Amino acid sequence: MFTGLIEELGKVESVLKSSEGLKLKIKAKKVLIDCKIGDSISTNGVCLTVKEIDRESFTADVMNESLNITTLKSLKENDIVNLEKSLTLSSYLGGHLVTGDIDCSGKIKEIVSDGFSKRYRIEIPKEFLKYVVYKGRVAIDGASLTVASLDEESFTVSLIPHTQKNISLGYKKIGELVNIETDLIGKHIEKILLSFQSNKVKKKEIDEEFLQKNGFF
Repeated sequence: MFTGLIEELGKVESVLKSSEGLKLKIKAKKVLIDCKIGDSISTNGVCLTVKEIDRESFTADVMNESLNITTLKSLKENDIVNLEKSLTLSSYLGGHLVTGDIDCSGKIKEIVSDGFSKRYRIEIPKEFLKYVVYKGRVAIDGASLTVASLDEESFTVSLIPHTQKNISLGYKKIGELVNIETDLIGKHIEKILLSFQSNKVKKKEIDEEFLQKNGFF
């Protein structure tokens, strides 16, 4: 589990592809402090397990399932990536709960200056857009960001200058792809409600009183 607060920008040192998957070597500093083999590091939002480690880099394997869903398959030498170590019970939770399990890729459709900030419009498949809510949180390449606006095909986020410099989205251009992880809580609520419905719970019974009795708020 992660917070979506990016600790540093790492740099891809090498990419080794094979039919079995992909081996990534990432140059880093902060995430290597107290890091050991077997630890989890979010790399552009994808939870990867540290396989090898030295003073300046770590190596991780990326299985084909992850390559099929995420943008890691397009990484090349010298690309920058967002890095965050998994949280502990004493970690500061300044973003939101991020699993490191990517839902889909999104495409940057527009980048617009808005005062000192920049607004990014991201298009994602409609089946995942239902989990994105106005003023809610979404993880883009592992970075926890607030949804600034929302329409039927896309959503926007705004980056202040500090954030532009410290996460990979600030360096991307229109047309590039990003990893998207939507809010975990929304998925759980949907699953529970669908379960109730499949168990013959009538739609009219799911009202405010029903939700209060079942602990939704």
